[in-house]
Amino acid sequence: MSKPPLSARLTVWTLVILLAAPIAITLAYSLAESWGAHILPQGFSIQWYAKLWTDQRFLAAFGRSLLVCLAALALSLVLILPALFVVFYYFPRLKGLMNLLVLLPFAVPPVVSSVGLLQLYAGGPLPLVGTPWILVLCYFTLSLPFMYRALANNLEAVNLPDLMDAAHLLGAGTTRAFLRVVLPNLRNGLLSALFLAFSFLFGEFVFANLLVGTRFETLQVYLYSQRTTSGHFTSAMVMSYFLFIGLATWVALRLQSRSA
Repeated sequence: MSKPPLSARLTVWTLVILLAAPIAITLAYSLAESWGAHILPQGFSIQWYAKLWTDQRFLAAFGRSLLVCLAALALSLVLILPALFVVFYYFPRLKGLMNLLVLLPFAVPPVVSSVGLLQLYAGGPLPLVGTPWILVLCYFTLSLPFMYRALANNLEAVNLPDLMDAAHLLGAGTTRAFLRVVLPNLRNGLLSALFLAFSFLFGEFVFANLLVGTRFETLQVYLYSQRTTSGHFTSAMVMSYFLFIGLATWVALRLQSRSA
């Protein structure tokens, strides 16, 4: 294999530096004891991380964000997987309509959607505003495009009709064929969809702030409330969030490589 030209290597390294520089600077600031008038920090310490991870309010907000995201993803799996199977196997002509419907959450700006949800669920028979339930249902709609697109591509790749016909010829019913034959072939797409949607939902702020706010404080709402405190503290929080998402992504890649 020939060595890449210098221009190609410079392009790649320039991109890497541009992407890594903000993260490296934030990490350095989160570890600095103080960093003001001088170009370099006045010593390094983990005091800001120690303060962050002993803050009960932060730990509670972190747990709430995790709980809401996992609940929304579980609801997505329960509803989207059977719906995708039915559409791709029984009603393939509806694929175009499904592609349009799953993009609707991104067609409406979050602020506009939040105002509508506030008007609809602030009172009446379903007063959900200020409760985690409205956030779970809202996050469920936000996860739809990620879940649908990844799983739809996977279903197209495995050739679902032929796979089901082969299972039926071997004596399996439709339900058993879906659980024992189709689902194992969707493992990679399912993992990609779950972790992509999780990383997006875990960092969502607009809906969490407008629909529940401090009544069910999530991680991003907590981060917003701490914007006027020490920049070292908020940098430690941002880096903790980044490392958590990075670890989750690494786990997903490891699981994918093992199942490949």
